[in-house]
Amino acid sequence: MALLPIIWAPDPILKTTSKPVEAVDDSLRQLMDDMLETMYKAPGIGLAAPQVGVNRRVIVMDVSREGDDEHPAPLAMANPKVVWSSDASKVFEEGCLSLPDMFAEVERPADVKVEYIDRDGKLRTLDADGVLAVCVQHEIDHLDGVLFVDHISALKRNMILRKMVKAKKSRDDKSVL
Repeated sequence: MALLPIIWAPDPILKTTSKPVEAVDDSLRQLMDDMLETMYKAPGIGLAAPQVGVNRRVIVMDVSREGDDEHPAPLAMANPKVVWSSDASKVFEEGCLSLPDMFAEVERPADVKVEYIDRDGKLRTLDADGVLAVCVQHEIDHLDGVLFVDHISALKRNMILRKMVKAKKSRDDKSVL
Protein backbone atom coordinates (compact mmCIF):
# COMPACT_ATOMS: atom_id res chain seq x y z
CA MET A 1 0.00 0.00 0.00
CA ALA A 2 1.06 3.59 -0.54
CA LEU A 3 0.23 6.96 0.91
CA LEU A 4 -1.19 9.30 -1.70
CA PRO A 5 -0.85 13.11 -1.70
CA ILE A 6 -4.11 14.85 -0.76
CA ILE A 7 -5.02 17.77 -3.00
CA TRP A 8 -6.02 20.98 -1.24
CA ALA A 9 -8.70 23.38 -2.43
CA PRO A 10 -8.82 25.42 -4.47
CA ASP A 11 -7.70 23.05 -7.22
CA PRO A 12 -9.44 22.43 -10.56
CA ILE A 13 -9.52 18.64 -10.14
CA LEU A 14 -11.73 19.07 -7.07
CA LYS A 15 -14.31 20.83 -9.25
CA THR A 16 -14.33 18.14 -11.98
CA THR A 17 -16.99 15.46 -12.47
CA SER A 18 -15.36 12.04 -12.09
CA LYS A 19 -15.54 9.29 -14.69
CA PRO A 20 -17.44 6.07 -13.92
CA VAL A 21 -15.54 2.91 -13.09
CA GLU A 22 -15.78 0.41 -15.95
CA ALA A 23 -14.72 -2.67 -13.98
CA VAL A 24 -13.42 -3.56 -10.55
CA ASP A 25 -9.97 -5.08 -11.01
CA ASP A 26 -6.76 -5.42 -9.02
CA SER A 27 -5.62 -1.88 -9.87
CA LEU A 28 -8.91 -0.43 -8.60
CA ARG A 29 -8.71 -2.50 -5.41
CA GLN A 30 -5.14 -1.20 -4.96
CA LEU A 31 -6.41 2.36 -5.37
CA MET A 32 -9.10 1.70 -2.75
CA ASP A 33 -6.51 0.25 -0.34
CA ASP A 34 -4.14 3.19 -0.92
CA MET A 35 -7.00 5.63 -0.38
CA LEU A 36 -7.95 3.93 2.90
CA GLU A 37 -4.35 4.06 4.12
CA THR A 38 -4.13 7.74 3.14
CA MET A 39 -7.47 8.51 4.84
CA TYR A 40 -6.45 6.79 8.10
CA LYS A 41 -3.06 8.53 8.13
CA ALA A 42 -4.55 12.00 7.50
CA PRO A 43 -6.67 11.21 9.73
CA GLY A 44 -10.16 11.33 8.27
CA ILE A 45 -13.37 9.33 7.95
CA GLY A 46 -13.83 9.58 4.18
CA LEU A 47 -11.87 10.19 1.01
CA ALA A 48 -12.83 10.48 -2.65
CA ALA A 49 -10.55 9.64 -5.59
CA PRO A 50 -10.44 13.26 -6.90
CA GLN A 51 -8.90 14.28 -3.57
CA VAL A 52 -5.85 12.18 -4.48
CA GLY A 53 -5.79 13.31 -8.10
CA VAL A 54 -7.69 10.38 -9.62
CA ASN A 55 -10.65 11.23 -11.83
CA ARG A 56 -12.67 8.07 -11.05
CA ARG A 57 -15.95 7.53 -9.17
CA VAL A 58 -14.39 5.85 -6.12
CA ILE A 59 -14.82 6.66 -2.44
CA VAL A 60 -13.72 5.09 0.83
CA MET A 61 -15.09 5.66 4.32
CA ASP A 62 -14.80 4.44 7.88
CA VAL A 63 -17.13 6.09 10.40
CA SER A 64 -16.91 3.24 12.92
CA ARG A 65 -15.76 3.82 16.43
CA GLU A 66 -14.31 1.36 18.91
CA GLY A 67 -17.14 -0.92 20.05
CA ASP A 68 -19.47 0.29 17.28
CA ASP A 69 -21.26 -2.66 15.67
CA GLU A 70 -23.79 -0.49 13.79
CA HIS A 71 -21.56 0.88 11.01
CA PRO A 72 -19.71 -1.42 8.60
CA ALA A 73 -16.03 -0.61 8.40
CA PRO A 74 -14.29 0.18 6.21
CA LEU A 75 -16.37 0.83 3.08
CA ALA A 76 -14.94 1.10 -0.43
CA MET A 77 -17.37 2.07 -3.18
CA ALA A 78 -17.18 2.36 -6.95
CA ASN A 79 -19.83 4.35 -8.82
CA PRO A 80 -21.84 5.22 -5.69
CA LYS A 81 -25.09 7.06 -6.21
CA VAL A 82 -27.88 8.19 -3.92
CA VAL A 83 -31.06 6.45 -5.07
CA TRP A 84 -33.30 7.74 -2.28
CA SER A 85 -33.08 10.50 0.31
CA SER A 86 -35.41 11.41 3.14
CA ASP A 87 -37.43 14.60 3.19
CA ALA A 88 -36.12 15.19 6.71
CA SER A 89 -32.81 16.99 6.90
CA LYS A 90 -30.15 17.37 9.53
CA VAL A 91 -27.35 19.87 10.10
CA PHE A 92 -23.85 18.56 10.81
CA GLU A 93 -20.54 20.33 11.14
CA GLU A 94 -18.42 19.12 8.24
CA GLY A 95 -14.75 19.29 7.48
CA CYS A 96 -12.68 17.93 4.62
CA LEU A 97 -9.17 16.59 4.09
CA SER A 98 -8.91 18.90 1.06
CA LEU A 99 -9.79 21.89 3.26
CA PRO A 100 -7.78 21.10 6.41
CA ASP A 101 -8.85 22.83 9.62
CA MET A 102 -11.89 24.38 7.91
CA PHE A 103 -15.38 23.52 9.19
CA ALA A 104 -18.94 24.65 8.55
CA GLU A 105 -22.45 23.52 9.34
CA VAL A 106 -24.09 21.87 6.32
CA GLU A 107 -27.70 20.77 5.95
CA ARG A 108 -28.25 17.46 4.16
CA PRO A 109 -30.93 14.76 3.99
CA ALA A 110 -30.96 12.86 7.28
CA ASP A 111 -31.23 9.42 5.65
CA VAL A 112 -30.13 8.10 2.25
CA LYS A 113 -30.02 4.87 0.29
CA VAL A 114 -26.91 4.42 -1.84
CA GLU A 115 -26.21 1.91 -4.59
CA TYR A 116 -22.59 1.09 -5.34
CA ILE A 117 -20.21 -1.57 -6.56
CA ASP A 118 -18.06 -3.10 -3.83
CA ARG A 119 -14.41 -4.10 -4.07
CA ASP A 120 -15.47 -7.56 -5.32
CA GLY A 121 -17.50 -6.11 -8.20
CA LYS A 122 -20.88 -6.83 -6.60
CA LEU A 123 -23.75 -4.34 -6.70
CA ARG A 124 -24.68 -3.36 -3.14
CA THR A 125 -27.18 -1.12 -1.40
CA LEU A 126 -26.47 0.83 1.77
CA ASP A 127 -29.07 2.46 4.00
CA ALA A 128 -27.35 5.26 5.87
CA ASP A 129 -28.29 7.68 8.62
CA GLY A 130 -26.39 9.89 11.05
CA VAL A 131 -22.71 10.47 10.41
CA LEU A 132 -22.61 7.68 7.78
CA ALA A 133 -25.30 9.47 5.73
CA VAL A 134 -23.37 12.74 5.99
CA CYS A 135 -20.07 11.12 5.06
CA VAL A 136 -21.38 9.21 2.04
CA GLN A 137 -23.17 12.31 0.68
CA HIS A 138 -20.05 14.43 1.26
CA GLU A 139 -17.83 11.94 -0.59
CA ILE A 140 -20.28 11.48 -3.48
CA ASP A 141 -20.38 15.27 -3.80
CA HIS A 142 -16.61 15.17 -4.43
CA LEU A 143 -17.25 12.86 -7.41
CA ASP A 144 -19.48 15.57 -8.88
CA GLY A 145 -17.00 18.40 -8.27
CA VAL A 146 -18.88 19.71 -5.23
CA LEU A 147 -17.18 20.66 -1.95
CA PHE A 148 -18.95 21.04 1.39
CA VAL A 149 -18.34 24.79 1.15
CA ASP A 150 -20.57 24.84 -1.94
CA HIS A 151 -23.48 24.15 0.43
CA ILE A 152 -22.93 27.22 2.61
CA SER A 153 -23.38 30.95 2.06
CA ALA A 154 -21.15 32.69 -0.47
CA LEU A 155 -19.71 34.90 2.28
CA LYS A 156 -18.61 31.95 4.45
CA ARG A 157 -17.40 29.99 1.40
CA ASN A 158 -15.27 32.89 0.16
CA MET A 159 -13.75 33.38 3.63
CA ILE A 160 -12.78 29.70 3.81
CA LEU A 161 -11.39 29.63 0.27
CA ARG A 162 -9.31 32.76 0.89
CA LYS A 163 -7.84 31.07 3.97
CA MET A 164 -7.12 27.96 1.88
CA VAL A 165 -5.28 29.98 -0.78
CA LYS A 166 -3.05 31.44 1.95
CA ALA A 167 -2.52 28.02 3.58
CA LYS A 168 -1.68 26.43 0.23
CA LYS A 169 0.81 29.19 -0.59
CA SER A 170 2.44 28.81 2.82
CA ARG A 171 2.65 25.01 2.38
CA ASP A 172 4.11 25.40 -1.13
CA ASP A 173 6.65 27.96 0.09
CA LYS A 174 7.80 25.55 2.83
CA SER A 175 8.15 22.65 0.40
CA VAL A 176 10.52 24.72 -1.75
CA LEU A 177 12.95 25.19 1.13
